[in-house]
Amino acid sequence: MKVKIIGISILGLIILIGGCFLRENPDKEPVKLNLPLGLEKLKPNIPEDNQLTKGKIELGRDLFFDKRLSIDCTISCDFCHSPLLGFTDGRYFASGVFGLKSKRNTPTLVNCVFEKEYLWDGSAKSIEEVVLKHIEDPEVYGNKVDEVVKIIGSIEKYGDKFNSVFDSDVNTENMAKAISSFVRTLVSGNSPYDKYMAGDKSAMADSAVRGMNLFLSEKLNCRACHSGPNFTDYKYHNNGTKIDSSNPDLGRYLVTKNESDKYLFKTPTLRDISRTSPYMHNGSVKGLSNLSRFYNEGGVQNNYRSPLVKPLNLTEKEEAELKGFLRCLTGTNTYFFGNK
Repeated sequence: MKVKIIGISILGLIILIGGCFLRENPDKEPVKLNLPLGLEKLKPNIPEDNQLTKGKIELGRDLFFDKRLSIDCTISCDFCHSPLLGFTDGRYFASGVFGLKSKRNTPTLVNCVFEKEYLWDGSAKSIEEVVLKHIEDPEVYGNKVDEVVKIIGSIEKYGDKFNSVFDSDVNTENMAKAISSFVRTLVSGNSPYDKYMAGDKSAMADSAVRGMNLFLSEKLNCRACHSGPNFTDYKYHNNGTKIDSSNPDLGRYLVTKNESDKYLFKTPTLRDISRTSPYMHNGSVKGLSNLSRFYNEGGVQNNYRSPLVKPLNLTEKEEAELKGFLRCLTGTNTYFFGNK
């Protein structure tokens, strides 16, 4: 009888010790996005097979800022997605290794955790897909994923971290998962607009409030595209941005091959818009003053322009008020996550 009791006790001790080791690994600690003021009603799009953990986010952050992902070790993700610029780059066109230029502007990563399609034409269905595309895109990193895995895997700190986070060596799938997990924490809300809507009437100047009322009015109808807490309908439109006849970008059509999708591009969020200039898929509008003027004039007439876009006939004062409101969409939170 004593032997059985001792045996059971030892088994219990082993289970207890094993459980302690599992609990003591902070890399596997689940993380929940604590959505800031203004975004509480939105549902984050986090894949079932890539739930957020503390270690995954930390590993993804390190990889995000590591230049060794590019073929010549000169650029990292933050080269195009700088935290100081609303996770954009301030350039008209995205730039990659060897100074190569894309024909599209860098979209913000802010609040992309709420999206289900990515890039201006919606050609990617996940952030993980975007990560791997960019590594092999000759205009971005110009590298091969297998080569990046070899390089990252040869670095001791990464090898140890991958084993701790994923229980595996460095591989393509988990590298994409880690970077994507970090990107999903780049959430921005708690802006002056959000505080105003929550009852703090001192959060916005009177002129910005008038600008908000203009934005929400039937006359401007901005909400037709920039709707909901994230100020986007996640759909595709032609907003009157000038078409380059010599080298046209067909937009959504390149994905769907539907004639009706020619020259359509995804509606971007207006969150943090004061940090993300220049605007439009081709970076053709720089600064909020030019942006409000662009829409006031109804964009540039073309055969594909949405009927929603038309001259607004705003006065200079109203344009300034609208611009003031847009500034109030700049949030105070980015890496906004907390433990369960």
